[in-house]
Amino acid sequence: MTEAVLVALITAGATVGAQLVISSRLRGETQRQMDKTVALIDQRLDQIEKKQDKHNGLVERMVKVESSLKSAHHRIDELHHEHWEE
Repeated sequence: MTEAVLVALITAGATVGAQLVISSRLRGETQRQMDKTVALIDQRLDQIEKKQDKHNGLVERMVKVESSLKSAHHRIDELHHEHWEE
């Protein structure tokens, strides 16, 4: 082999090796960033679920309050009619 071909092969091999190392590091960094992002999304979803649970509890309590209030209004109306009929 001529000296120029040997230098070209060594240079090509070094370039490919450097690209493999760079690619591997970038892949690792990208994976770590994705893991952080997924963890953050999971955390935020947990917070949203907790807020949703509180909201659902409030809605259930309000339904009970509205039902109780409706019953109280009926009793008040009955007492009012009994009072005015006498």
